[in-house]
Amino acid sequence: MGYNNFPIGVFDSGIGGLSVFRLIRSDLFNENLLYVADSGYLPYGNKPIELIIDRCVAITEFLLEHRAKAVVIACNTATAAAITDLRRRFSNILFIGIEPPLKPAVVQTRTGVIGILATGNTVLSNKFAELRQQYGQHCQVLAQACPGLAECVERGELSGADVNALLERYLGPLLEQGVDTLVLGCTCLLYTSTL
Repeated sequence: MGYNNFPIGVFDSGIGGLSVFRLIRSDLFNENLLYVADSGYLPYGNKPIELIIDRCVAITEFLLEHRAKAVVIACNTATAAAITDLRRRFSNILFIGIEPPLKPAVVQTRTGVIGILATGNTVLSNKFAELRQQYGQHCQVLAQACPGLAECVERGELSGADVNALLERYLGPLLEQGVDTLVLGCTCLLYTSTL
């Protein structure tokens, strides 16, 4: 098998990254893809950063053992926590990360008030602070950690009283502050929007 036929590795802590996988599949339909859902450790959202980095290293090693020619980190939290370290450790491989789409939200907003739903680790990360500094300077960017939502998605629980209660808890304060544009800063939330 020639290098061009080697797979592109894609990983997330669970099934949320399948939203990214689907986009890659539709745009690069001739590519071989290999997906890893690290379900034993999900969600990454509030786990210690060192654990997330260790998991990302282990998954990358697995993907490289399977001859991955590039690795897509289909998780905002893993990208924020580990992409710099992965690029340093595995300098011969291309890493593509995911980050909350703040730039398009800035273009879309009419009120200048943007809400972001993401994990605690994502909203507290240096990567997110850099993104906010780069694109969100002329807007009010309200970041809302949303523990529990990823677990609901992983269980296949996309509606019902528990999900509605979580959404009301996280969206209510954002809406009260005038958010007119909402960023889904977790691939698990993107996964639910593609169903």
